[in-house]
Amino acid sequence: MVDMSLDIAGIRLKNPVIAASGTFGYGLEFEKYIDLNLIGGISVKGLSVKPRQGNPTPRIVETPSGMLNAIGLQNIGIDAFIKDKMPLLRKYDTAIIANFFGDSVDEYVEAAERLSDVEGIAALEMNISCPNKQEGWLVFGTDPSLLKRVVGAVRKVAKLPLIVKLSPNVTDITVTARAAEESGADVISLINTLTGMAVDIESRKPKLANITGGLSGPAIKPVALKMVWQSAQAVSIPVIGLGGIMRWEDAVEFLLAGASAVQVGTANFVDPEASLKIVEGIEAYCRRKGVGSIREIIGSLKIPAKG
Repeated sequence: MVDMSLDIAGIRLKNPVIAASGTFGYGLEFEKYIDLNLIGGISVKGLSVKPRQGNPTPRIVETPSGMLNAIGLQNIGIDAFIKDKMPLLRKYDTAIIANFFGDSVDEYVEAAERLSDVEGIAALEMNISCPNKQEGWLVFGTDPSLLKRVVGAVRKVAKLPLIVKLSPNVTDITVTARAAEESGADVISLINTLTGMAVDIESRKPKLANITGGLSGPAIKPVALKMVWQSAQAVSIPVIGLGGIMRWEDAVEFLLAGASAVQVGTANFVDPEASLKIVEGIEAYCRRKGVGSIREIIGSLKIPAKG
């Protein structure tokens, strides 16, 4: 048997596979497809202090080896999540991670403060790929000083392990990775989606009502893998890797590159059983390699000596 369990900054996972936020609903939507007890964790759909309707349609477009989405962070709000979803999620022996966001520092702080006291939540995950409407719509995750301010403010009120989900839309991912660590993150997760767009050449209009959206899926995996590898070397806190993980082989690449766990996103749209199949594939790989614990392969990438 392979010991697949992990403790990442106080977040206990029975295996390293987490369903990524925004691709798995609130977790309950997948009950009829898989046993939720068999995956390591669920990062729920991003939550805001008040409900959001999201962007107008069309807001999803298929692209070569991926998809663009401009959902607009539609969600039921923290109150409805606590009242309607958490009582049903508590019956599962799986780490529930509350992904949250805000349009201002104060909104992030309020969300983190309220979610910290909810029974059954194992960790908080900050989505910092959001613009700060109070300061010229600068994106929190692409401005290191703004990132430090919002993470630092949340750290003061968060009573649970704090994961900061990094945006890839930066020049140097190690700068924002270090900024997150320095301002109090317990873990970083990356990457969030890459910004992109698609055009309908017949109508000569953007395919998304929002014009631009977030690119995800296998097309972004090489970028995600490189950024995870760079970040794992730049910080001393654990890294959770995501971006284009469709099969167990993809997940193993991220673990070898330094990720302590992985998140599975777009693959859930293709195959609702993807997360479970990836767990099984990783375990079979470890058995084949004679590995007794998943922890033995994390960060074990062999880099050839230069010269």
